Amino acid sequence: MQIKEICNRAREASRRLAAVSTMDKNRGLLEMAAALERRKAEILRENRDDVKEGKAAHLSGALMDRLMLDEDRIHDMADGLRKIAQLPDPVGEVVEGRRLPNGLELKKVRVPFGVVAVIFEARPNVTTDAAGLCLKTGNAVILRGGSASLHSIRMLTEVINGALIDAGLPSDAVQLIESRDRAPLKQLLQMKDHVDLVIPRGGESLKEFLVKNSAIPVIYAAGGNCHVYVDAAADIDKAVSIAVNSKVQRPGVCNAAETLLIHKDIAADFVPAIVKEFGARGVKLFVSPEVREIVGARAKGVEDATEAHYATEFLDMKMAVRVVNSMDEAVTHIATYATGHSEAIVTEDLAAARAFADQVDAACIYINASTRFTDGGQFGMGAEIGISTQKLHARGPVGLRELTSTKYVITGNGQIRT
Repeated sequence: MQIKEICNRAREASRRLAAVSTMDKNRGLLEMAAALERRKAEILRENRDDVKEGKAAHLSGALMDRLMLDEDRIHDMADGLRKIAQLPDPVGEVVEGRRLPNGLELKKVRVPFGVVAVIFEARPNVTTDAAGLCLKTGNAVILRGGSASLHSIRMLTEVINGALIDAGLPSDAVQLIESRDRAPLKQLLQMKDHVDLVIPRGGESLKEFLVKNSAIPVIYAAGGNCHVYVDAAADIDKAVSIAVNSKVQRPGVCNAAETLLIHKDIAADFVPAIVKEFGARGVKLFVSPEVREIVGARAKGVEDATEAHYATEFLDMKMAVRVVNSMDEAVTHIATYATGHSEAIVTEDLAAARAFADQVDAACIYINASTRFTDGGQFGMGAEIGISTQKLHARGPVGLRELTSTKYVITGNGQIRT
């Protein structure tokens, strides 16, 4: 199908969805969840083809982890759709309302965007997250997944389309661009009269490509070069636990920490403890001269850091470690290298915590907690399409409310303007 035809069908589907009741949208979500579990064998078969091709292409361990599906992950995808069905429908919500002096009743209400394009890489689960969130918010969605996951997302889209038909909803509400090259994507990005919003779900290179080539507004749901700063007033046991969890719990995702910053006053006690813990878990460290001096020249799994390491989103069992002279130096480092995703401070000093939260510019700031909590599900929002690292319209997890716009509805009784 040609890109223009896909966009025309999506626009028509979005008009139909705008009038669909919450009950009918929820029924569609439950049909989608049931279909995923009913057809899991087919989905896993197609995913095995993607995994086989990924191994042949020597994809990184992090990408392979994102790509791979199993029965538990399919169950989680279905459960995510059921959770979206349980959430309040934001469409039609009255954001504010008042009576004007001339008697007009003014209401500001939430409405769907219309047509959303979600561009993602090697994550098949984005297919169901995007389809579910867009259905609940009355948006049609055009999906364009990475070539590494094409077999999986093609099957998932087929399953979703069948479920929409079974629920009496327009199957064109979820469509897939199957091409492996970027020419159709570039064409899609120029369809500003048909598509209302573009959301990337991937790394910085994908975000930069879309920003450069899109004539349509883009919400940056992109990569995360995240930091944990261990303050002079940190509790060492707490800091070790948070730093390890932020890096190791799932290193191939955007809310995993990539650089550990340590105040010089606590470094002598903290560095040996954290290096030991990272070493036991197989994390390779790239360290500043101050860290090297503490651990010694022959420390296993430790290399000297370069500026490139501080600028890298490893998405792997690798981490940069640097000693800083002050919190101001830590904040400056974060401002230089971070992507505005998730940043954490570990401290028992309330003033330091407040200063860090005020001065660091990021979608999510953590005080004495792991960066791994940046997730729509963890925030009680259900699934999310991604984490927005920009400031206009949406910032942080892009969930249901972030997939709506607003309009004013004004009701009168014959008033005219003089």
